[in-house]
Amino acid sequence: MSSLMRRTVSGVALTLLLGGCATFSKDGGFDSVAQLSEARLGQTVKPVRNSDDAKAVEASIKNLLAKPLNAEDAVQIALLNNRGLQAGYAELGIAEADLVQAGRLQNPRFDFKHITQGADTMIERTFTMSLVNLIMLPQASRLERQRFEAVKLQVANQVLRLAADTRKAYFEAVGAQQSVMYARQVNAAAEAGAELGGRMARVGNWSKLEQDREQVFYADATAALARTEQEAVRAREKLTRLMGLWGSETQFLLPERLPDLPAKPLQVQDAEAYAINNRLDIQAARQQTASLASSLGLTRTTRFINVLDLGYLRNTDSGLPRATGYELSLEIPLFDWGSARVAKAEAIYMQSANHLAETAVNARSEVRESYLGYRSAYDLARHYRDNIVPLRKQISDENMLRYNGMLISVFELLADAREQVLSVNGYINALKDYWVAQTDLTAALGGNLPANLSNKE
Repeated sequence: MSSLMRRTVSGVALTLLLGGCATFSKDGGFDSVAQLSEARLGQTVKPVRNSDDAKAVEASIKNLLAKPLNAEDAVQIALLNNRGLQAGYAELGIAEADLVQAGRLQNPRFDFKHITQGADTMIERTFTMSLVNLIMLPQASRLERQRFEAVKLQVANQVLRLAADTRKAYFEAVGAQQSVMYARQVNAAAEAGAELGGRMARVGNWSKLEQDREQVFYADATAALARTEQEAVRAREKLTRLMGLWGSETQFLLPERLPDLPAKPLQVQDAEAYAINNRLDIQAARQQTASLASSLGLTRTTRFINVLDLGYLRNTDSGLPRATGYELSLEIPLFDWGSARVAKAEAIYMQSANHLAETAVNARSEVRESYLGYRSAYDLARHYRDNIVPLRKQISDENMLRYNGMLISVFELLADAREQVLSVNGYINALKDYWVAQTDLTAALGGNLPANLSNKE
């Protein structure tokens, strides 16, 4: 064997050994996802990979469901139990498998020929390896490493989206349940009015028109109650789906009322800049664009060399000395000069670059929209709390005094009670909208609020 061939084979063998060292990590990339998610949410995320993991999750969920859920409990259950999120974790395994594969050489090829011609026998042995794969191995590994990092950010962002969706569904479910309670009070008052009106009409103390008015109000209140109960079922089932609950677990308890409105609204400074630096979808888009830029460079480098193989030959013929040597196979770019592959890679890169710019522009808009929506929701809820509801209560108290003094009828008292309950229900909806708006603001900022928040007016 010539010294050149010996050195080549030795180099190939060494590269084979190094390529065989590419292995899977112990955590499969999940530790990075957990750190990113838990730093923003303050909640535990965990992949369910075996029966022990499933039992641990089941025990945690059972403990959380033993009492009425708050928003944080609901989010924690979703992060542990949502099957869609668990499926999303598989993207880490797929990306890491691509990374490990990129760090391994293609298998060599061994060809054997045995030809007999009369009394003569010819044996040909060829051992062939791809030189292109050998040369591009470091760059291909670096490219897949970038893609793996981008997938980690994408999966962590999926965790944040699920947390935000669950939090919103929780407030909608509690608000809908609270609205049902007040809708039942309105319906009960309307029923009492209709029944009393019917009695008075039968004894001739009330006109047909007045009786019909009470009856139609009762009918409307009954329909409104049915719609409110239907909305409560829809909101609760949405929350149930996000938490991944079924069977007896769906009988979870919710608090009777929404959390109170904070004394002052949040004041976020430099919200757009904070979102650009903090949002994981933007970081993932940046990483993906950088990966595609590296991929474009690799495509340009190999545009003329698609197949480059090096082979070691050892031939034996009857009656002749053994023949050894090597062969080099090179694809000639006669018809395909690689321009189509380069053009495709450039188009994919430009597509990613524009998606990155779009993500950043949308993020800025979402921050502005969500913050204005948050402030409007806060102001409306505070207006209900500080003005409408207290005034309705004062009117109700005055009407009770007038009724006790026999200055108004029981029908006027019932009508006032209905109006008061409707005002309270308006406040419930405004309070629900506030908590949903705060969740949207938090999500628009990247899953957590800035450390320099101010509550100054």
